[in-house]
Amino acid sequence: MSLAPLARIPKAELHLHIEGTLEPELAFELAARNGVTLPYADTEALRQAYLFDDLQSFLDLYYALMAVLLTEDDFADLADAYLARAAEQGVRHAEIFFDPQAHMARGVGMGTVVEGLTRALARSEERHGISTKLIMCFLRDQSAESAMETLRAAEPYLDRIVGVGLDSAEVGNPASKFREVYAAAGELGLRKVAHAGEEGDPSYVWEALDVLGVERVDHGLRSMEDPKLVERLVRDRVPLTLCPLSNVRLRTIDVLEDHPLRAMMDAGLLCTVNSDDPAYFGGYVGDTFHAVHEALGIDPERVRQLARNSFEASFLDGSEEDEARRARYLAEVDAYEF
Repeated sequence: MSLAPLARIPKAELHLHIEGTLEPELAFELAARNGVTLPYADTEALRQAYLFDDLQSFLDLYYALMAVLLTEDDFADLADAYLARAAEQGVRHAEIFFDPQAHMARGVGMGTVVEGLTRALARSEERHGISTKLIMCFLRDQSAESAMETLRAAEPYLDRIVGVGLDSAEVGNPASKFREVYAAAGELGLRKVAHAGEEGDPSYVWEALDVLGVERVDHGLRSMEDPKLVERLVRDRVPLTLCPLSNVRLRTIDVLEDHPLRAMMDAGLLCTVNSDDPAYFGGYVGDTFHAVHEALGIDPERVRQLARNSFEASFLDGSEEDEARRARYLAEVDAYEF
């Protein structure tokens, strides 16, 4: 089904886990290529498994399906498939997360992952009209020592990695656990983001800001529970990379109509809308724009503001070439007709 014009407005996607774009069809294709047996009869049976009770039930399947990702070709095909879908949804720039620890634990080396992903990203502008950046995430339910080892393993590839992030199970794994590795990442010139305030209360957001020094907060959904935090986020123009469909699928909120996006925008927060793990959560980013428009009454001009925010919150500020891209994309947003 083609998307409505409103959903195809030019936009940046800033909260996208490449492993979370693994559609059942590609999972079976890669499984056959690599001699991996999946415990599902067919793609429809696997798709039925993409229904979750909470974050942990999603993570269990998410990590299990990574078994089909073994070679550079697999990672290149995964990224290329996402970029093709993203282009159809109006994405002009994507800052893509990947989880190297989950692959290295399976014997798949950092080089295999980065070389495969960047093969697809390098041809993305020519093939899909999408500029890209790559962000390496640490798994917060793993040790700080493992995160530091991962950062060191990534050092030969830092010409292709713009920043670091922090994902996986939030509660019980505060940002302060990763103080040293984030400090080391900063010394290497890497940008900093982190998941916070998805499951965890506002204290997780405060730590991401004050302990890790993040420039963007991934999710930040529960920030509205703390007026002082909202004041800080507004004052410092800290972007939030919200993922409304993810919040519903993982039961962080009951129904999309209850999502606080409108109130967050009213409060002056720099909100962006993203898809998170779209193969698992029922929609890519254009679908998400359409869904919040329908469920929350986000009118077209507010949709335009969300699109502007996405480029303003991006890391398209590291060079004259990037700044020119951002200016061009913002002009496209301003000129877009619904």
